[in-house]
Amino acid sequence: MTEVRRIYPWDKLGLAEVKALLAREGLGLDEHLDYTAGLWEGEQLVATGSFYRNTLRCLAVDQGYQGEGLMARMVSHLVDELFQRGQRELFIYTKKDAAKSFTSLGFYEIAALDEVVFLESRRNGFENYLKRLERPDLPENARIGAVVMNANPFTLGHRWLVEQAARRCDALHLFMVSEDVSAFPRAVRDQLIRAGTADLPHVYCHPTGPYLVSSATFPSYFIRESDALTLAHARLDAAVFTRIARELHITDRFVGEEPLSPATALYNRAMQELLPLAGVQLTIFPRKSDDGTTPISASRVRALLKEDNLPAIRPLVPETTYAFLESEEGQRIAQALREKP
Repeated sequence: MTEVRRIYPWDKLGLAEVKALLAREGLGLDEHLDYTAGLWEGEQLVATGSFYRNTLRCLAVDQGYQGEGLMARMVSHLVDELFQRGQRELFIYTKKDAAKSFTSLGFYEIAALDEVVFLESRRNGFENYLKRLERPDLPENARIGAVVMNANPFTLGHRWLVEQAARRCDALHLFMVSEDVSAFPRAVRDQLIRAGTADLPHVYCHPTGPYLVSSATFPSYFIRESDALTLAHARLDAAVFTRIARELHITDRFVGEEPLSPATALYNRAMQELLPLAGVQLTIFPRKSDDGTTPISASRVRALLKEDNLPAIRPLVPETTYAFLESEEGQRIAQALREKP
C-alpha cells in the first residue's frame, strides 16, 4: 500500500532519499522549495515532487514503479495543496521525455529548449496572453524593439535605456515584470515606468504576466542559485521570449550591461546565444552613470533609501519617481527597507 507524506526541510533522512531518487532519474533537488512530498511503498520512496510558489518541480518516479500511475498521484497531491493555498495558474518545467505524462494530466506546452519543456495548467493561457498584447500597425520592414525591466524603482538608468532603444525603433514594446516579490510593489513599479516614459512616442507597455522573468521561468532572478541553474533558467526565459518576439514581429532586444547582477549577466549571455537563432538582434548598452564611473541602478537607490538619504537620490531618478519617493506611500516603502535586516 502506498502513502503520500510531506517531507519537511528538517527531515534529513527523507530529503536524502528524495535526492537519491532524483539522482537516479538524472535530476537534482532545487535549493529553494516551498513544499516537498514523497510517495512510499512500505519503507521505500517510489515517487517525489515539490513546488516553489506556483511551479511544480523535482518530480520523479522510481524506474521500477513507472507505468503505475504514481506520477499522476503525485501531481494530483501537489495540485490539491496548491489549490488550498489559492494558486490556480500552475506551471511545470520538466525533461522532454517526461512531458507526455504531464500533457496527459492537463498541462499544455509553452516552450521547449534542449531537453527541457515548460508547461502550464491553463489551456490557451499563453496564447490568450499574446492576443492581449497591444501592437502597432506598421509595415513589414519596420524595426520593432523590446525591453524588459523590473524597475525596483524606475531610475534615470532605466529611462536612458528606454530612450536609446526607442530612438532606434519604429515601435518599442516595454515589458514590465509582473512578479510581485520586489521592495516596490508591482502596481507602483508599473505606475513609475509608465509615468517615467509617458513623453516618449511609440512605446507600448505590457505586463510580463507569469511568462517572462517570473518565478516560473526565471526564479534565479529573485533568489540566488548556482551559476549552472541560473543559466538554465535564463535560457528557458529567453526561449519563451522568442515566442513573444515571433507574435509581435520583434526584431531587436535591448538590455543594459550588468556589472552588478550576476543573474542578469547570465541572462544576457543566454540571450546572446538564443535570440539570433530566432532572428532577433541583441544590443547591450553600457550602463548610464551619474559620475562617469558608478552605474545608476535601482539597488543603489534602495541603499540610499535605507540610509534615509533622499537628497542623494534626486540625480539618480526622474522627477516622477522622486515625487513618489517623497509621498506618503513612498516613505512607507523606504521605512520598510530601513526595518529590513
